[in-house]
Amino acid sequence: MKTNTVVEILLLGLLSFGWSASFADDLPQGIGDAVVQKMIQVEKPMGPEAVSIVRDPTAVGKPVGKRGPQTLKFTLEAQEVLGVLDAAAKTTYTYWTFNGKVPGPMLRGRVGDTIEITLKNNKNNSMIHNVDLHAVWGQGGGAALTNVAPGEEKSFVFRAMNPGLYVYHCATPVIPQHISSGMYGMILIEPEGGLPKVDKEFYVMQGDMYAEGAGPEKEFSLEKLMAEQPTNVVMNGSAAALATNPMKVKVGDVVRIFFGVGGPNLTSSFHIIGAIFDKVYAGSLTSPPLTDVQTTLVPAAGSAMVEFTARVPAKYILVDHSLTRLLKGDVAIIQAEGPDQPDLFRPGKVK
Repeated sequence: MKTNTVVEILLLGLLSFGWSASFADDLPQGIGDAVVQKMIQVEKPMGPEAVSIVRDPTAVGKPVGKRGPQTLKFTLEAQEVLGVLDAAAKTTYTYWTFNGKVPGPMLRGRVGDTIEITLKNNKNNSMIHNVDLHAVWGQGGGAALTNVAPGEEKSFVFRAMNPGLYVYHCATPVIPQHISSGMYGMILIEPEGGLPKVDKEFYVMQGDMYAEGAGPEKEFSLEKLMAEQPTNVVMNGSAAALATNPMKVKVGDVVRIFFGVGGPNLTSSFHIIGAIFDKVYAGSLTSPPLTDVQTTLVPAAGSAMVEFTARVPAKYILVDHSLTRLLKGDVAIIQAEGPDQPDLFRPGKVK
């Protein structure tokens, strides 16, 4: 068996069962340290210009509650930045972003709100950008009204007519290049009366990237994009960033994840290792949820709102169950802390 294959199998096992010093000690000499270091490498800038572009998954906006319709104003700024692509591999990439992070900020309102969107294009940018929101009834989802050159800004107003969890993205040609480089996010339009309260909410988006280059600073590859052969698949912009910095919950918490796929090409088989979705709102917030779901499909430019109770202490591992993508960086962790629950899960045999 080739060494690369061994390492890949070990990496899968490491994520499935949890890693520790004792686990690493059991691996063949040299492999254990390399695998563990790859997965626990803390993200840090690769040079004086490289920055973290990882969106904080707890930045979910303010729930609307029982309030009536209001007028809301959101500003997005297109920023082109050199960001950390893979901290373990020490690679960087020139991301195109909304507000300097991937995904862009989660916008949050309710059905009936009047929403003003302003798009600014940073004067130091090199490209024209715009924004298309899938929550909008109107030409191009607003893209036709927000084409902005560097240093410009434009605005438009829309009425939120349909509740849902919607993707937004740049729609400037070449559209998939702008998306794969990081220009996507989500806008949540809550139904009348708001969403039921839960203990924790998280904002996570998957994206596929197409990069090339022999050195540490990778560049966009049109050839790989057109062949739909991503070199990196990421959650919140950077390889394994939400695994090295896990989301935290407590045993007993009801957890809600706003999960989306920026794309531009891949569909996600969204799954959490060690958990079962109690509820899955697959693309619609007003249809009855699916219950007791192991894996849910989320298409490119699609979304799902999932909920589960953290029943036992564990590292719950978020993956696309097209698991080759895990090896390209597509992984996140929710760490549930609290007392053991031996009635639900324990080592050993039945007494």
